[in-house]
Amino acid sequence: MPVLHEPPTTPLPPAPGDPEPWRDRLIRWLLRLGRARAVAVVSAVVVATAVLTTVALVLLVGRGDPWLAAAIAAASTLMAAPFIVGTMIGLLFQLDATRQQLAVLATQDDLTGVHNRRHFMGLAEREWSRCRRYDIPAAVLLIDADRFKDINDRHGHLCGDQMLRELTRIAGASLRAGDLLARFGGEELIVFLPHTDPLGALDVAERIRERVSELRLAWQGREVQTTVSIGVASLGEHPALEALVHDADLALYAAKEAGRNCVRASPIQPRRSGESRTFAWR
Repeated sequence: MPVLHEPPTTPLPPAPGDPEPWRDRLIRWLLRLGRARAVAVVSAVVVATAVLTTVALVLLVGRGDPWLAAAIAAASTLMAAPFIVGTMIGLLFQLDATRQQLAVLATQDDLTGVHNRRHFMGLAEREWSRCRRYDIPAAVLLIDADRFKDINDRHGHLCGDQMLRELTRIAGASLRAGDLLARFGGEELIVFLPHTDPLGALDVAERIRERVSELRLAWQGREVQTTVSIGVASLGEHPALEALVHDADLALYAAKEAGRNCVRASPIQPRRSGESRTFAWR
């Protein structure tokens, strides 16, 4: 399994029914305004607060001219506020940009750009539960590049990285918008296919296998190619998503044992119909 990015430590969201902290609402509102408007609004608030506070203090003490004090407070605050407020707002926007980058790193594989394993399992868990609840067909594909180590040994790891990106691109182009794709291992991809029956899953797997077999990667004056073996498991009475993935892994092993560059499916566990079928596709 490639390096997984640990999610950043963030405070827990408020429980349902609890009011959102006013600071979070204020920060979100300032971010929506944009940097220039946020600086203008906060500067105006700071100046107004300084003026009103100065006038109140003069009136409370009972000495001095409140209007002169207000003018001095406004002038001094106007000189300092844009710099101080601008710096604070700039830090706020930088912090938000960093937070967004960390959120991407926590969910995305840095080599291929698709979901990493941790994020995929979270998304697929929700889809799997929904499919189980409403009796919606679904399937999992495990895609593994054949003899990938030979590519790294003969052409270098940079070539292997580029080949893996191409495999990911081909797999992604063969899927629908609602399908989930992730990097699951060093050269292994995983796909969750909701609303897909066993024959439909085999069709997707075979389409990916054929397109990869036609790939010719130009690398330093040579053409590099590979094939993939794919294991397919369809949703049955699996007690957990991990069991469905395990069945796909067994099917992938069967594809490797069958000579590679082929698709194999695990036996379909009976659901309400009581029927048990086995599909295989070469």
